[in-house]
Amino acid sequence: MSDSQPTRPTKAEPIKRAPKPIKGQGSAGSTPKRISIIAEPAVIRRLSAQSVVESITSNGTIAATVMVLASLLAVVVANSPAHEAVEHFLTADLSVSFGSFTMGMSLEAFINDFLMAIFFLLVGIELKYEVRVGQLRHPRQAALPMLAAVGGVTVPAIIYVIFNLGKPTLGGWAIPIATDIAFALGVMSLLGDRVAAETKVFFQTLAIADDILAILVLALFYGQSPNIAWCAASLGVTIVLWLMYKAKVYTAKPYIAVGLVLWLCMYNSGIHATLAGVILAFFLPSHSDVRLSNLRSWLAREARELDDKYDESAHVLGQHDFTHAAVTVERVMHHVTPPLERVERSISTGVNFFILPLFAFANAQIRLVGVDLGSIVTDSVAQGVFCGAVLGKPLGIVIVTYVLVKIGFAKLPDHVSWSQIMAVGIMGGMGFTMSILISGLAFADPTQVLAAKCAILVGSVTAGVAGLVFVHIHDALLGTNK
Repeated sequence: MSDSQPTRPTKAEPIKRAPKPIKGQGSAGSTPKRISIIAEPAVIRRLSAQSVVESITSNGTIAATVMVLASLLAVVVANSPAHEAVEHFLTADLSVSFGSFTMGMSLEAFINDFLMAIFFLLVGIELKYEVRVGQLRHPRQAALPMLAAVGGVTVPAIIYVIFNLGKPTLGGWAIPIATDIAFALGVMSLLGDRVAAETKVFFQTLAIADDILAILVLALFYGQSPNIAWCAASLGVTIVLWLMYKAKVYTAKPYIAVGLVLWLCMYNSGIHATLAGVILAFFLPSHSDVRLSNLRSWLAREARELDDKYDESAHVLGQHDFTHAAVTVERVMHHVTPPLERVERSISTGVNFFILPLFAFANAQIRLVGVDLGSIVTDSVAQGVFCGAVLGKPLGIVIVTYVLVKIGFAKLPDHVSWSQIMAVGIMGGMGFTMSILISGLAFADPTQVLAAKCAILVGSVTAGVAGLVFVHIHDALLGTNK
């Protein structure tokens, strides 16, 4: 049984029941009292505290701040006496054995290849959500920010190529193309009502399209030499996911188990293993297997049955009929939420407050002790990455948007001004997570990686600050003119 549209969770409406007296709660004619469903005060206090924690962990600005703090901590540690100990810890070998099969990697590789696959799973879930019920389900409406994203990817790459043409560092052309959606939207949220809600939607759609392009670039240009056998195994596992989807498997755990096998195959195939997360996300069902249109009447019937089977004088362990009926309700309510959303709920907090900060800490170990800063500033990698992100992003986004609007292909969304499009372009230069990941894949020379990471950090901070300052100055000038 499947409803036609996937839905985000909404506050459930109270079930209207017949005026049947509830045992122990007075007669049918009395006014029902509003009571708590939780019996233990200690549990109520814990749930209240949990609600506060959830409000914090669901805040994008706080998540972005944690990632920035982790990056700053990494730079401080890298230039302190603790550097060697941390480096030894990050390069420590981890190994797993299954009979005669043994797989080993460093802790840093585990973070970049396995934990970041979970991040890509979350990215893939967000992409699928947008395709199903978000901006990307209306191609015409999404065309403007999506094509603007193409400009925001192309121009930074061209600028990088200009700085590195004819040099062995040309392979880093994709480093400045990415926009860190969590980081960028977190910074934009600091502007509050200064930025229209429609502008934030435009930016989010653009960043999602940017993610799609960056994922394609990662898959096509930054893999290793392919291993045919493992590539075939990856294809076979992907077919298994497709068969599960077609068989209407609505339990998330089998998908996760097969997804782990897919990651293992892709890790050994030469294709970047993090892409397993994206593939898994697109096979997670986005529908509920509960007929949502009938849920209200079904719950009302089950509530009456629970009423009939409840014995106030008996211990709950002895009320087998009551607990059996309650388990049935519990199972059905669990399946109301689609597997796609269940997985998103279970991993989003861990990704935002553990995986991404840990990735930032492990990959922002920029040691500047004994390094000639002048050589970094004049390095073509640093120049290409910085100028590509800080100048190329706004140029590509704004120019493509302007041309498409002027030729009549599309129009700006309501309440979105050209100044806000410029702010979107400037903030698009914040390309932290994906840019760092690509820099580690593009270069084997530590000097080149150092130059790229320095440019990424400085460029992301510059783009974020420049975007905030631009909006405040624009609003101040607009107020003066009025």
